[in-house]
Amino acid sequence: MARIFVYGTLKKGQPNYYRMFESANGTAEFLASACTTQKYPLVIAGKYNIPFLLNIPGQGHRVQGEIYKVDDKMLKFLDDFEGVPTMYQRTQVDLEVKEWVGKTEGEERPAAGSITEAFVYSTTAYQPDWPSLPGYESYDAYGDHGLEYVTREGRD
Repeated sequence: MARIFVYGTLKKGQPNYYRMFESANGTAEFLASACTTQKYPLVIAGKYNIPFLLNIPGQGHRVQGEIYKVDDKMLKFLDDFEGVPTMYQRTQVDLEVKEWVGKTEGEERPAAGSITEAFVYSTTAYQPDWPSLPGYESYDAYGDHGLEYVTREGRD
C-alpha cells in the first residue's frame, strides 16, 4: 500500500473523485486532509484547464489536499491516468497533517500539525509561462477563477 496526496480533480467533490473508488481501478482509502510543508506553484493551465503542481519548491503556496492509501492496482491506474512520466512525475512530498481520520495499522494516528510523507503527481514538463500564471492554495474545478475544467470525455 502506498500513500498518495491529491490536490486537484481527484479530491472529494471534484470531477475525477469517482475514479478513486471504481473497483476496476483498485482500492483507495481516505486518510487525512493535509498541506505541503513547502510552497509550490499550483496553476490551472492548458486548453483543458488542468490543475498542475509545478515542481518548483519554494514558490507559490502551501498546497491543500487529501492523503489516500492506495493498493498497487490503484497506484498503476493513477500513474497511467496522470500520464507518468511525461505529463506528471510521481515524487515524494512532505505534508503537514490537518486532520487524520483514517485507520493506522500498528502505529499511532498522526496528530494535527505532524509531518508525514506521500507520493504526489507534480510536473517538471511545463510551458515557460506557467510559473507566472495565477497560483492557488487549494484547487476547486467549480471555483470563481472562471477556468472551466474539461473532463476527459469532453476533450477532442
